[in-house]
Amino acid sequence: MDNRELSVRCCIAGGGPAGMMLGLLLARAGVPVLVLEKHADFLRDFRGDTIHPSTLQIMHELGLLTEFLRRPHQEVRTLAAQIGPDVLEVADFTHLPTYCRFLALMPQWDFLDFIAEQGRHYPTFQLMTEAEVVELLETDGRVVGVRAETPRGRLAVRAHLVVGADGRHSTVRERAGLAIDDIGAPMDVLWMRLSRRPDDPGQTLGRIDAGRILVMLNREDYWQCAFVIAKGGFDEIRRAGLPAFREDIGRLAPYLGERTAELRDWDQVKLLSVAVDRLRTWHRPGLLCIGDAAHAMSPIGGVGINLAIQDAVAAANILAAPLLRGAAGQDDLAAVQRRRQFPTRATQGLQVFVQNRVISRVLANRRAVRAPLLLRLLSRWRYFRRLPARIVGLGFRPEHVRSPARG
Repeated sequence: MDNRELSVRCCIAGGGPAGMMLGLLLARAGVPVLVLEKHADFLRDFRGDTIHPSTLQIMHELGLLTEFLRRPHQEVRTLAAQIGPDVLEVADFTHLPTYCRFLALMPQWDFLDFIAEQGRHYPTFQLMTEAEVVELLETDGRVVGVRAETPRGRLAVRAHLVVGADGRHSTVRERAGLAIDDIGAPMDVLWMRLSRRPDDPGQTLGRIDAGRILVMLNREDYWQCAFVIAKGGFDEIRRAGLPAFREDIGRLAPYLGERTAELRDWDQVKLLSVAVDRLRTWHRPGLLCIGDAAHAMSPIGGVGINLAIQDAVAAANILAAPLLRGAAGQDDLAAVQRRRQFPTRATQGLQVFVQNRVISRVLANRRAVRAPLLLRLLSRWRYFRRLPARIVGLGFRPEHVRSPARG
């Protein structure tokens, strides 16, 4: 096994939405960039698959939207929730000030494959798979690169800037010793697939009743289902047995009927342990964290992937010119955090409010429920549905792609 070493202007740890988008945008600006992804490909199920209007707007600004939308996807223009017997429309994206006024549901591997293809059009873009970052390289307190494990042995990458985009269990932020504020979450999510039929009902945001919450995403020939449970409650559900779990799903979506029997063992049910946290400081000399590595988001609203992409756009806008000149200083890295800190805190604040005031109460109440007055008013008056659509679809500070300024 050989030990290799190479140098690059920017090294990005993690080939998720934040890392891939930042790699594409920096390469587009002429910055030599290397993205290290620990897996061999992007083919992993039950990841964030909602591409929001803010992200579609970025694709439009890059001139990639038409090609992007040729990929298989579903378009969702309104969101509804079924609470007890009531089906309520709660968000209407058709009035957003964006080129695309809908959510696109697309498997994340398709999205990441597309970004990788576009990155390869630039000679300054490199993607290395099966390369897991395990250590940071430091000199006099400054991060100067990373060490990664690959099938060929250890790889040392020297870089003017290291970006940690390696997710909520980030090795980069752990090795950097960055302090984390754990905000907490009262729930976990169980992900699974069930087949879909042409005469099934359309897309809904969620189904809520008698202490149970089920979210179903339309994948044309199957439903991607998220069953929300109390934090740490999976062991208790497993002890109750798979038949009882299937019955819970059937109560929320009776039309699934015998299809719940497609869940033949617990290996088909994947646990997402929900975390909501954020770094106090996103950077050190030579190092920046973005996306889930900087702030793990609740799955509420499905906004995590889009917030990560907004981080990447802001980072590229701020850092491309300094990196072209040589290196990004502490002031540049701090500017990224200042730009993205407010939307992160505001989004997490809303998520925590919904977690604590709505979801935790639903999970604790095993009686039949009726929709709260606020949601009934949202469903009755179309104009008010624009506000949740704007929060979900655009966020608190949507970013826009700048024209690359080289040299």
